[in-house]
Amino acid sequence: MQTLSLFFQAATAGMLLSSSLGAMLHDVGSRVMYGASMLYVLAAVLAWRPGGGSPRPVLYASGFLVLASVQVVLGIAHVPSLHVPLGVVMFGLSLLAFGMAVTGRGTKS
Repeated sequence: MQTLSLFFQAATAGMLLSSSLGAMLHDVGSRVMYGASMLYVLAAVLAWRPGGGSPRPVLYASGFLVLASVQVVLGIAHVPSLHVPLGVVMFGLSLLAFGMAVTGRGTKS
């Protein structure tokens, strides 16, 4: 969900340049992305504490939530010189975390 919301953000960022609808979609998408980041933390904590899993995904999810918070602040402040590259980094990190989850890597203590 997080990776898809970040991809949606990239698409709507491009729409900002050519459509007035792009701004609204990007705003809505930012809220979904931030919510997905919070759910990622919650899921990681639930898998770790009651589930007996590794605490490592909690660190990944918490770090990502920090990046998402910085991204939101940069977007509100209209600092595209940092907002856009951070978005690219976040998408790459999200793909990496998704790949690690699918393959089972990064979940071992």
